[in-house]
Amino acid sequence: MDLPRPEPDLALVPRPRELSRRPGRFRLDATTRLRITPGAEPAAALLRAYLTPATGLPLEHAADGTLVLALDATLRPRLGDEGYGLTVDADGVLLRAADPAGLLHGVQTIRQLLPHRTLSGAPRRATHWELPGVDITDLPRYPWRGAMLDVARHFQPASYLRRYVDLLALHKLNVLQLHLTDDQGWRMPVTAYPRLTEVGGHRAESTRGPAGSDRFDGRPHGGSYTRAELADLVAYAAERGVTVLPEISMPGHVRAALAAHPELGNDPGRPLTVWTRWGVCENVLGVGDHVLEFFRTVLDEVMDVFPSPHIHLGGDECPTTEWERSPAAIARAFREGLPGPHQLHSWFLTRIAEHVVGAGRRPVAWAENDTTLPVECTVMSWREPAHAWAAARRGHDVVYADHRTTYLDYARGPGPSEPPAQPGQIVDLRTVYGLDLAPPDADPRAGARILGAQGQLWTEFVATPAHIEYLAFPRLCALAERVWHPTADWRDFRARLAGHRARLDALGVPHTVPPQLPARTAV
Repeated sequence: MDLPRPEPDLALVPRPRELSRRPGRFRLDATTRLRITPGAEPAAALLRAYLTPATGLPLEHAADGTLVLALDATLRPRLGDEGYGLTVDADGVLLRAADPAGLLHGVQTIRQLLPHRTLSGAPRRATHWELPGVDITDLPRYPWRGAMLDVARHFQPASYLRRYVDLLALHKLNVLQLHLTDDQGWRMPVTAYPRLTEVGGHRAESTRGPAGSDRFDGRPHGGSYTRAELADLVAYAAERGVTVLPEISMPGHVRAALAAHPELGNDPGRPLTVWTRWGVCENVLGVGDHVLEFFRTVLDEVMDVFPSPHIHLGGDECPTTEWERSPAAIARAFREGLPGPHQLHSWFLTRIAEHVVGAGRRPVAWAENDTTLPVECTVMSWREPAHAWAAARRGHDVVYADHRTTYLDYARGPGPSEPPAQPGQIVDLRTVYGLDLAPPDADPRAGARILGAQGQLWTEFVATPAHIEYLAFPRLCALAERVWHPTADWRDFRARLAGHRARLDALGVPHTVPPQLPARTAV
């Protein structure tokens, strides 16, 4: 069925809370000036950073400027911390918010309202650009609107992460979780322990195919970030209203760390290499005091680089096989009064979470079967929706991350033309848009604990930026809308997305046709 399409310049994603047309259009040209009230300077800088390279317009400040960026604390009861109001007519533009974050979101709406060609940043030969007349009042449904990118399985340079931040910010997603460490690679620089990146940052080859495959590509893979690169990324993201959340996996998914520091394991005399396989590795951290102290030091350096209020500790898929046969682990469980080594998973995360809380941050961990997290932990529920509601009822803040609706490493659709993806199921666009964060029993207390939702992109099969973006978009467009706007309307979303795809095209995002991929990623 052919869907009615909104006017191209109003095909906004995510959908604003309130939008109406006004007569006239505002013309940006060489005479356009900004009027910037105190506190609105970051939004003005962002607007210039986006528009000046594409248009050549300096957009300088003037007391009588016709494009006004204003902070107004009296708007907070209506707009909250992230809402904004935008009015455009032939005489001017007024962007208002109670908080700088709201102004930054409003800048993204202005970008979407402008001709699509301005999104690319490439200089264009034109003397003016026009904004359609609108009245918009907009604010998000949830405060956590996230996307996780796994740079441990396949490393991506910091320059690409900045591009990814811009794509998230355009869709008003405000958290980029970086999965920095895993069995297959350690990307986080730690001054106290340089071997973590020198050794743990490189693997000899990578599996071709799913977990359990005995085929390998024979090509070394490696990479790590510098502190300066990560600090620059954090600042770049903050300027766009995005918080970078670091994830340091423990006590499982640590084979790369054990390759660098075998003394952290349950068999300290056994040398290990960085894992070249996919799946769940049985090698986990030991539970000695020296291991706890090691990772406290690691996290201290992580928190020096990342000022995010939350710090992700991983916590998922931790086999207890090594602990069950380790005399040291069995003795630790006995000393701590635990029923057995299996409970060391919860014990370890609790000890590390205490350190994060003591540093004034909030720990985050993936929810796992039979693992109890301290109530201070924000829970990411990925296995079952029921885990999210159970955690909320126990008093945890919860970020919804159910793999059936938010795992973007699953294929977008069936068919041989789709690039390699995580086997097991298909998560298509409508499935992501069907994301439902309402408690099944309408429990208002549990509902109040849901911070939002997050899309995950694990990269066992994803080596290139083009592949990342093909899997992420337009599915992240759907997720962004569901955590921003309170009402689901699949037909309306599809109609707007049809117009929004022109913006993705202008940005060079391969959202329709699968990109050409190097042979090494083939299954």
